[in-house]
Amino acid sequence: MEHEHSILYGPVNALWHRLGFAWDIPDHVVMVLLVFAISCIVFPLASRRISKDNPGPFQHTLELLVGGLKDLLNDIVGHGGEKFLYIIGAFTVFIFVSNIFGLFFFLQPPTSNINTTFALSITAFLYYNYLGLREHGIGYLKHFMGPVWWLAPLMFLIEMIGNFARILSLGMRLFGNIFGEHTATGIFMGLIPLVVPWPMMALGIFGAVLQTFVFIMLLMVYIGGAVAHEEH
Repeated sequence: MEHEHSILYGPVNALWHRLGFAWDIPDHVVMVLLVFAISCIVFPLASRRISKDNPGPFQHTLELLVGGLKDLLNDIVGHGGEKFLYIIGAFTVFIFVSNIFGLFFFLQPPTSNINTTFALSITAFLYYNYLGLREHGIGYLKHFMGPVWWLAPLMFLIEMIGNFARILSLGMRLFGNIFGEHTATGIFMGLIPLVVPWPMMALGIFGAVLQTFVFIMLLMVYIGGAVAHEEH
């Protein structure tokens, strides 16, 4: 089942065609650009109102989020894990805002499109493997060889398959949950629009938070595994 286009799809592509381009911008790309635009507007404006003496609700929320992410990073990755806060924070904001678009019938959540979720999972995969190579050099490959040298070739093959399967796992989990939730909400709202919206919106917010949390938790675990040193 395909979603209808978002309210911005037509105007954006009309402008795009006026600029001389013949091809359309996919709707999920339009929504991704909207997420970036919102982030580029909201956070700079919010930063101007940050106050140590009189913090507002938005500042309190950000402080709780940042503090929670730092604690999770230090618990999961280990001491000094908070140095990965920026990349984890970027994933958190992008995925949550994308998921929350599903609450608005005139928008389409970018994470309900498999291209977006696999772009996120591939980025995460490349990032934590890059960290592993930067931390250990070529010795990072020892992570995939197991403890027994004579089983190393077989273990390496199995571990590498499992490592690459994380792309599929991260991408499909996020896509399947957000797509299914958004589709079900659209169906129920069409059937009983006056009764369903509020409970479904509450469920949508819970789902947006949960799927964001699951993605970043798994990414933290993968980062922790990539940068960990063997204990002798």
